[in-house]
Amino acid sequence: MTAMKSWAVEVEISEHDDERRTQAEARLRTGKGVELRGVGVAWRNPTDLEVPEIGDELAAARALSDLAGKLRETAADDIGQMTHERVWLGG
Repeated sequence: MTAMKSWAVEVEISEHDDERRTQAEARLRTGKGVELRGVGVAWRNPTDLEVPEIGDELAAARALSDLAGKLRETAADDIGQMTHERVWLGG
């Protein structure tokens, strides 16, 4: 029998026009109650056209990448606790 699980990631995006900066925060709560947070920022060059969607996409991608790294570190820590060895999971 296959067990199905569902984890939801929520991404909040805030645009700071005065700083030409977009920040995203990705949050994950696992079924076991582990809460992880990833952050990403995108900066717009003053000479670039203002296209908010691009900043949103880039900041969100960076936040999700940061979150993925933290989830990988959590898995390595969990494995290390069980094996009593230092674990590195490349990514």
